[in-house]
Amino acid sequence: MSEETVQPFRLAYVPGVTPAKWVRVWNERMPEVPIELVSVEPTVGAEPLREGAADIALLRLPLLRDGLSVIPLYTETSVVVVPKEHAIAAVDEVSVADLADETVLHPLDDVLDWASLPGEEAFERPATTADAISYVASEVGVLVTPQSLARLHHRRDLTYRPVADAPSSQVGLVWLTDRTTDLVEEFVGIVRGRTANSSRGRQEKAEEEKPTRRGERKGSTPTRRARDGAAARRSTTPARKRSGKPPRRKGRR
Repeated sequence: MSEETVQPFRLAYVPGVTPAKWVRVWNERMPEVPIELVSVEPTVGAEPLREGAADIALLRLPLLRDGLSVIPLYTETSVVVVPKEHAIAAVDEVSVADLADETVLHPLDDVLDWASLPGEEAFERPATTADAISYVASEVGVLVTPQSLARLHHRRDLTYRPVADAPSSQVGLVWLTDRTTDLVEEFVGIVRGRTANSSRGRQEKAEEEKPTRRGERKGSTPTRRARDGAAARRSTTPARKRSGKPPRRKGRR
């Protein structure tokens, strides 16, 4: 009879997010449960979770949080991507006002929440951030995007600089509240930096729920029972037996 196939734990993530360090820890702690990475579009929101395509996700915020559990993780720096010969490449940082005379590209999958786009509007909106990067390389315009996306689509002929007052993008860990399983809690603990030893409390609770044998204390573990047994033996062993030395005899008078 063949063994039952273990279903993988599915982690969805948007472009620019790098879950590698958390996946590595998962593989070390949970080798019996494979983890499957599911790449999703940056603007799909929580649909992969609601549709059952993933168990947990690393998504860009904000989201409609109805039925969701969300842990904000970090906020990214926004940068402007320009050709290396561009005047902006000569400075360390710019402001939105410095882009007033630039043609600023606005891809359809943009993840920045602009109240109004700076600079001049391009003749068309690129379909994706990757397309917008190609437009920048062709000197059609410049692009403001999260730094991780600038790195993801890096080209040798382009560079980027921080935009101090541009909208920023926040990344969060998201799952459906009513589908909070033990595996979901395990991954949440990994992301939050919980060590493997920190699960000891759950293990001791499980031990306490086990039926005890006669003469055992409820909640005792094998290690604790061995330690308590050794202490009991020491307290009932005669002093001369414990020391290993013969008793001193009284001298004759």
